[in-house]
Amino acid sequence: MVATDIFGRGIDIEKINVVFNFDMPKDSNSYLHRVGRAGRFGTKGLAISFVSSQEDTVVLAEVQKRFEVKIEELPTSIDVTTYSKNQQSLIYIVNN
Repeated sequence: MVATDIFGRGIDIEKINVVFNFDMPKDSNSYLHRVGRAGRFGTKGLAISFVSSQEDTVVLAEVQKRFEVKIEELPTSIDVTTYSKNQQSLIYIVNN
């Protein structure tokens, strides 16, 4: 699914495991609601966000601080076997 602010809230679709943010949300609340579409209903999710400006970098830092997480660059390979029930979501960031 490609996430926008329109899909940030009020949509619950089963079996969405990957969310793409082609543009970073404007704040950490919007980011959380967008990436929260992945990994619902007992599945693991992956969020991929494109960070392409200084403003995006500021939002990324805000997200990491607020939620006490370290968001890393997208690895060259992803182990798809990790997407099973009752595991926490992963968040990766791609820097352009």
